[in-house]
Amino acid sequence: MDVERTAGTEPAFPAKSDAHKKDDARSITEDRSIGHGENDLLGGENVDAVLAAKMILVNDAIDEIGFTNHHWKLFCLNGFGYAVDSLILLLQSIISAQAQKEFRPAYSTGLTIAVYVGMLVGAVFWGFSADIIGRRFAFNVSLFVSSIFTVVAGASPSWVTLGLFVCLSAFGSGGNLVLDTTVFLEYLPSQNQWLLTLMAAWWGVGQLIAGLFAWAFLPNFSCAEAATCTRANNQGWRYVWYTSGALVFVLSILRITIIRLEETPKFLVSEGRDEEAVSVLQNIASKHNRPCSLTVERLEACGPTQSRSATAGGLSKRLFSIGEVGGHFRGLFATRRMGLSTSLVWASWLLIGLAYPLYNVFLPSYLSSRGAQFGQASQYITWRNYAINNTCSIFGPVLAGFMCKSRLFWGRRGTMIVGALITMVFFFCYTQVRTASQNLGFTCAISFCLNIYYGTLYAYTPEVFPSAHRGTGNGVAIGLNRIMGIISAVVGQAANTNTPVPIYICAALYIVMAAVAAALPFEPYGRRSS
Repeated sequence: MDVERTAGTEPAFPAKSDAHKKDDARSITEDRSIGHGENDLLGGENVDAVLAAKMILVNDAIDEIGFTNHHWKLFCLNGFGYAVDSLILLLQSIISAQAQKEFRPAYSTGLTIAVYVGMLVGAVFWGFSADIIGRRFAFNVSLFVSSIFTVVAGASPSWVTLGLFVCLSAFGSGGNLVLDTTVFLEYLPSQNQWLLTLMAAWWGVGQLIAGLFAWAFLPNFSCAEAATCTRANNQGWRYVWYTSGALVFVLSILRITIIRLEETPKFLVSEGRDEEAVSVLQNIASKHNRPCSLTVERLEACGPTQSRSATAGGLSKRLFSIGEVGGHFRGLFATRRMGLSTSLVWASWLLIGLAYPLYNVFLPSYLSSRGAQFGQASQYITWRNYAINNTCSIFGPVLAGFMCKSRLFWGRRGTMIVGALITMVFFFCYTQVRTASQNLGFTCAISFCLNIYYGTLYAYTPEVFPSAHRGTGNGVAIGLNRIMGIISAVVGQAANTNTPVPIYICAALYIVMAAVAAALPFEPYGRRSS
């Protein structure tokens, strides 16, 4: 079936018609002796037999190359995106109280709305562009955009200006997050896909960095009362933005210099660029002395893949083509099972999008109000506890990663169910906090368990989307999450975060999340993503 060629040599038999090639493609999918198509997660769902056959060959090649230093670099560099997203998300909540004393705004949760609007637009914009123009551009540019506006935010002269720059900073970091899991997954050997869950530990690293910056600057460089608060005696929150922006800038430079990312082979194959896809994989194999038997001829033997760039009138028209975006949406609902999966995954992101910020974004308020009840009203204690809490959040995805690779916990779905239910229990317990030690202990436990669920959801989402539409599916999922983050700001304002009401809401939402996880139709454990 595969037509092996060498330079200057004609094939041993006449070229096949497109119809025959499509028949061969179906044979590749069905013949288990040729590849490992039976292990592909969406193997029974694909409606494009040619693309399905090519994805099997690409997966076989990635598995043949195995895990290399290239993947470790991607693990860290993509992890930077996780860290920056959580850093930017929490910075606005960390500095909000001090900025309010200086600017005296009418709407106190305005920064929360600003950061989620930026992340919403970023997720949708970069998610769609990832499927239309490729993953590489967004991966290289988004962190740099975020770093510039993070630094500028520290110099804001007013509350409205601060909100604008927070929004623009979040546009870069939120869009970057869509690409982190997508790029890493599309290079990963199937036996190492569990690392996608472990990579979410970087999210906790970003939270920890935010907490440490707050602990370092806010207790020492902040005004005490709004009546006497000026820019001169309230520089702490600005120092937090400057330092964070400088860190993000360094990370954006490292992503470009440490590894020169090439376009992912799965995106190239979906675009009909078979030769480039083979070149990327052969380069990795050659650099790390690994075998790679994939050839252009083997891919071409499956038949031609429709290249959208050849039919949509060029890049400029494709970027603004409603039909192009609609095609990616339809691809996420190509079969009834895929449609159910997409709907439930998006529902999960809606739910966590409300529950997560109601707790984490407003955590400084919870810690401060409960600390005051126990005679621990100092900023030093508040931000010390915040840093300790965020340290605990790092290890939730670490445990989740090992749970995901174990059949004992029913793979990804079981890990999400366990994480959601345990988190729910601790949320209910937190409403009964009576001592300072309980306050710190339960917040640490919640951060740990919450990230078991969240880290697994981040990994599960790209795994169950087809490669050709993965950026769109991921972008919409995270976009829906950001919409609920905006709503959480309104709920937080109305419900008053100094009361247990938002905590009860979070606990109830995690019960629903566990039920949705149980209903998900695909389990990636032991399977390969397309």
